[in-house]
Amino acid sequence: MLFRRWSPGSAAWPPSRVRLFLFDIDGTLVSVRGAGRAAFARALEETYGTAGAIDRYDFRGRTDLRIVHELMTAAGVDAGRIRARLDDCFQVYVRELARLIGDGSRVQVLPGVTEVVRRLVARPDTLVGLLTGNIEAGARIKLAPTGLWPLFRVAAYGGDDADRRRLPPIARERARALGHDVTFDRMTIIGDTPLDVECARGCGAVAVAVATGQHPADELVRCEPDLLFGDLADVDRVVALLTNGAP
Repeated sequence: MLFRRWSPGSAAWPPSRVRLFLFDIDGTLVSVRGAGRAAFARALEETYGTAGAIDRYDFRGRTDLRIVHELMTAAGVDAGRIRARLDDCFQVYVRELARLIGDGSRVQVLPGVTEVVRRLVARPDTLVGLLTGNIEAGARIKLAPTGLWPLFRVAAYGGDDADRRRLPPIARERARALGHDVTFDRMTIIGDTPLDVECARGCGAVAVAVATGQHPADELVRCEPDLLFGDLADVDRVVALLTNGAP
């Protein structure tokens, strides 16, 4: 299985004073310059016989599960067939994504990302992870060339649930498995789309938007994130604001 379903545990944990920072991948940490869309097109065509209206589909902020379901439903594929072939589809997607990423030269790490992530990881009061629409295998392929992949200790993926808003509790449960019961108000979700901000708002996390994706700053500001950065290049300022919780 290339994607996992999650069910919550029931054990009681004492609250943790650690703060959990969860990063989106595409448009926030890296750009893979269209490799994801191209890999999906090949996977959908090979698995379902059509890629649907993929050239017009808005990938921004959507989970991989949602992308498959919405594109194939719109193309008239039966819901049962969509579910039955999901593993096959993601296997082709991963194969094609790995081929397109190749030696990693296609992956562009966005400004300041490496330094910000490493600074946060080095702090004793933080836990750094991912909250991404990518399935786990896709996330690994995109981040492995950057050297950042091993730094993310917690993650909720786009194969865990089609609805991005349901991913924060999954990340929280996985933090608990490491001994940290992080309350949602001590969770910060960092992404480049209005859906990332909505995801944070839905659970009471701190919402941080960064305008390094396809949504400009003047569009993101209308979502009223707690923090908005044009990019993460001013590492000292970014880390200070993230860790101090300043608006």
